[in-house]
Amino acid sequence: MSAPKNPRQSTDASRPQVRPKAEGWEQPVDAEGRPKLQFAQSKQAKQPPQHLADLTMEERVAKAQEMGLPGFRAKQLSVHYFRHYTADPEQMTDLPAETREQLVSEFLPPLLTEVRRLTTDDGATIKFLWRLFDGAMVESVLMRYKNRITLCVSSQCGCGMNCPFCATGQNGLTRNMSAAEIVDQIVQANRAIAAGELDAPTAAEVAEEADHAGLGEETAFADETASEADGYSEISAVKQGQAGASSDGSTSATGPQRVSNIVFMGMGEPLANYKRVMNAVHRMVGPAPEGLGMSARGITISTVGLVPAIRKLADENLPITFALSLHAPDDELRDDMIPVNSRWKADEAIDAARYYYETTGRRVSIEYALIKDMNDHLWRAELLAEKLNARGRGWVHVNPIPLNPTPGSIWTSSEPEVMQAFVNRLEELGVPTTLRDTRGKEIDGACGQLAAAED
Repeated sequence: MSAPKNPRQSTDASRPQVRPKAEGWEQPVDAEGRPKLQFAQSKQAKQPPQHLADLTMEERVAKAQEMGLPGFRAKQLSVHYFRHYTADPEQMTDLPAETREQLVSEFLPPLLTEVRRLTTDDGATIKFLWRLFDGAMVESVLMRYKNRITLCVSSQCGCGMNCPFCATGQNGLTRNMSAAEIVDQIVQANRAIAAGELDAPTAAEVAEEADHAGLGEETAFADETASEADGYSEISAVKQGQAGASSDGSTSATGPQRVSNIVFMGMGEPLANYKRVMNAVHRMVGPAPEGLGMSARGITISTVGLVPAIRKLADENLPITFALSLHAPDDELRDDMIPVNSRWKADEAIDAARYYYETTGRRVSIEYALIKDMNDHLWRAELLAEKLNARGRGWVHVNPIPLNPTPGSIWTSSEPEVMQAFVNRLEELGVPTTLRDTRGKEIDGACGQLAAAED
């Protein structure tokens, strides 16, 4: 146990200070012995075939014309993919039989092949394992709440940020995912929802479910998005036989029937794959059949703190939600927890987050994984509040989350009473704080658990 280094730490003097270290695996280091960072994929990394979702509508039309076909065929294909979630030529009876296979082959090459899916006992969460064209594996997690359906998407095969408490980081970075590979996770999730493979909340569940923050979401953001999203106010059944409420309302299915919220909190560091991630975002928010017609307010991009990219994202001036994975307000601890902190310090990352708010007007989320005896001391809650409040009020929301267990790690989540005390202290100091609702721990589908293991 190290002695307190400032008066604030004396409030937690009776509790040990655990230092971060890799458990069960060897953390890659550079020539100077510091945790290795990989911001770019290898030049030898192969890229997937070009897909309709990589292109704007104008580019799709031009490609069809280059094939000697009318440009409107590209729009027809876009309708099938973005509205009906299909790449099956047999279902595209409005296309000429003699060119149908060619069009599908050129515009809709297979990108993600489902290897396995795991579903929680309540049917509310599905984790998909996908194999990409080159054999790389990624995962995405589909979660339904009372008024929204959220998909946690991957943006890279592996991750180069080397955070020791994250299963994805243990794999290193294989390559960036293409925009279409990112988008196809949503399309395939919508296909599963349309087929009734994700349980819808019943009226009884809706009544019982308390307001909470979901994965990377504030309740206010989620409610706002749900009310704006196209067609989400309709009441409908997802599975046959669920329509029609019983006298106690226990069998009535309600809520959105497609993905309404996206969180870039799956495998990879989204801002290290900036161009492709933003291309994917434009496909998400583009009106159908240009894209999926989603609300930008329902999209959350999270980063461990790539400061120049945060500022670049702010200058896009899109009303998406930005989340900073901070996990420690002091550089002494954050240097060890988040290796990128050796490049851009905690205050620089917080300054960039504030710039995001000032530029977009969108309140920022601070993600904070609570780890027993490591970063859950009350003096850190006080320091975090001090740093956030020094930059103004009303611009930020803290989203603590209990650490999810990963293979080979002895790190554990903070005790419930410690978590509550941490949250209470932030709120006492005027920082809006919501303890995150975690989904999918039983299927290794929660934050930090995605490792794309086939077995």
